[in-house]
Amino acid sequence: MAFDHEHEHLDEQMIMIQANIDDMNPEHCSYVMDLLFEHGANDVCWIPIIMKKGRPGLQLQVLTDQSLLATLEAIIFRETTTLGLRYIPTTVHRLARSLVTMQTVWGEMTVKIGYHAGKLVQYAPEFKECEQAAKLHNVPLKQVYDEVRRHFLEEHASGRFKL
Repeated sequence: MAFDHEHEHLDEQMIMIQANIDDMNPEHCSYVMDLLFEHGANDVCWIPIIMKKGRPGLQLQVLTDQSLLATLEAIIFRETTTLGLRYIPTTVHRLARSLVTMQTVWGEMTVKIGYHAGKLVQYAPEFKECEQAAKLHNVPLKQVYDEVRRHFLEEHASGRFKL
C-alpha cells in the first residue's frame, strides 16, 4: 500500500455521502461497500439506526473526494434502495503515514505507522499478513499481532524507523 502524502495534511475537498435505508436486504451491504471502495471511496461504513416508527435501518456513510461524487452517487442509487442522499462537505486531517517492513520469526511483516506533529501516534501490523502467518505457523492471531507490535516498538526505540 502506498500513500499519496508523506506529510501530515488536511484534505479540504472531501464530502460525506449519507443514506438511511430500511428496506434493503442487509446481505447486499458488503457488495455495495466493495463496489464503492473499488471506485475510489476513502471510507465506507454501515451504521445500524432506528428510523421513524421504530423501524430498524442502516445508515450508509461514504467519505470521498468531491471529484468522485457523481460516480459514487450512481453506484448508491443503482445498488441500494435509497430514495435520497445527504451531502456533508468535510475536511479530513490525515496523519503523516508510512509503511515499514521488519523481519520476524514468521517472515517479513509490514507495519503501517502514523505521525502527528512529528511524533509516532499510531502503528499497526498489516492484518492480512498477521492472519496468514497465524494460519501458516498454527499460532494464535493475537500472538502474531502482539509480537509484531512489540518488535516494531523495539526497532523504533533503537532509531531504525524515523519519519
